[in-house]
Amino acid sequence: MSRRETFFKYITDGYATKGDAVILGAAMLDGEPVTNAYVKVPLKTFNRHGLIAGATGTGKTKTLQILSEHLSQQGIPVLQMDIKGDLSGIARPGEEADFIRERHEKIGLPYESQGSPVELMTISDQEGVRLRATVSEFGPVLLSRILDLNDIQSGVMSVVFKYCDDNHFPLLDLKDLRKALQYITDEGKKEIEKEYGRISTASTGSILRKLVELEQQGADLFFGERSFEIEDLMRVDDKGRGYINIIRLTDIQDRPKLFSTFMLSLLAEIYNTMPEQGDTGRPELVVFIDEAHLIFDEASKALLDQIESIVKLIRSKGVGLYFCTQLPTDVPDAVLSQLGLKVQHALRAFTAKDRKAIKLTAENYPVSEYYDTAAVLTSLGTGEALITVLNEKGRPTPLAATMLRAPMSRMDVLTDAEIKEITDKSGLIKKYNETVDRESAYEMLNRKIEHAESEEAQEQAKKEREKVEKRTSGRTSTRMNPLVKVLTSATFIRGVFGVLNKLSR
Repeated sequence: MSRRETFFKYITDGYATKGDAVILGAAMLDGEPVTNAYVKVPLKTFNRHGLIAGATGTGKTKTLQILSEHLSQQGIPVLQMDIKGDLSGIARPGEEADFIRERHEKIGLPYESQGSPVELMTISDQEGVRLRATVSEFGPVLLSRILDLNDIQSGVMSVVFKYCDDNHFPLLDLKDLRKALQYITDEGKKEIEKEYGRISTASTGSILRKLVELEQQGADLFFGERSFEIEDLMRVDDKGRGYINIIRLTDIQDRPKLFSTFMLSLLAEIYNTMPEQGDTGRPELVVFIDEAHLIFDEASKALLDQIESIVKLIRSKGVGLYFCTQLPTDVPDAVLSQLGLKVQHALRAFTAKDRKAIKLTAENYPVSEYYDTAAVLTSLGTGEALITVLNEKGRPTPLAATMLRAPMSRMDVLTDAEIKEITDKSGLIKKYNETVDRESAYEMLNRKIEHAESEEAQEQAKKEREKVEKRTSGRTSTRMNPLVKVLTSATFIRGVFGVLNKLSR
């Protein structure tokens, strides 16, 4: 048996599946694809998470498209974080160019041109379904970790939430939370100390400053009503294809705090909402997080611990998380160890630091008799990648340098007119894009303050009135009535007696 035949058997045995799978492409030997040596991802292992890494321009975005559109074909909904704005083309069919046809002939797959059902979403002012969440849904623990509060400040945050819960003051947006923090240190200080203990003004001041920082990154658009319901991510179209929900995040690239806040809240909501799932053989939802380093770069230790916990636990809900970034080292080791699928595109060795990163990256992959991993990492072309996945029994598959198939959809962005066409047809726009500003903690606390001030003013006026009456009453009791004074005077009495004497004569 020739080396090529041995390699073909090695790959086909290593990637054999009994159930449904997504074909990514064909394995390569000595830089050339081996036709029909398919590299596949079993559908049942998509909830085991994954990593898509590689230098700029090596094809990471196209890999996201391939995975997303084939999951959609299987009826599995997808959620994409589109940081760069280049994923929207998945809504339109691609063009069968000559280079695509040649590539698919080498792989051994026919090429199909097809778009997927897409829902465009946003957490900013961009076109799309508006995603929001209330402050109450975050809760004091998650919000404290996002704001990187210390233990004392976290305790203050818990008191704020408890006070608002006890008094039925809804915390919906950031102005509600800000008002509650101001109230417990000013007008409501005595009430809070009596019921919950003393609150440090320094702690509330620090929390307020961190809230301002979050607001400056645009979080006031994200917090509020109407809250997005996770069930609306799970839709399929009339052909049984899962919707690809694309969250447009191109205008928040420079606001990592907002991005990480949104991502963590969304994952927490997905975890809390979805039921536990047994071994059904297919995921319920697959989430692709592009530019994943934005989550981890400025994350606190507490926030990283929260992310790690969610990555570990959310798998049992049938949800797969896929992080897309340039280097595997962008992802913390605790999270990286949870990722079953690894797609590594080419890396470039321009500096000593780059060469060190390549060496570290190569150590993350299984040893292979067919590849010098570090050497292959720098020689891969665009649309090629080193791949290893988990098979249906949960074991790592052989490392395969793979020529990836082309996306079925357009490998470019949608025009403004095409985006408008999608949003005009959306049924979720009507549900979520209406601004709701019902009475909440801000209005209720303001009214409470006004009522207290009114009562205090009335009490003060009453006291002033009583003082005036007391002074008036004192002066009246010491002064003789003028009429009485005249009637009781000696002159008046002598006059009266004089008249009576004359009358008696």
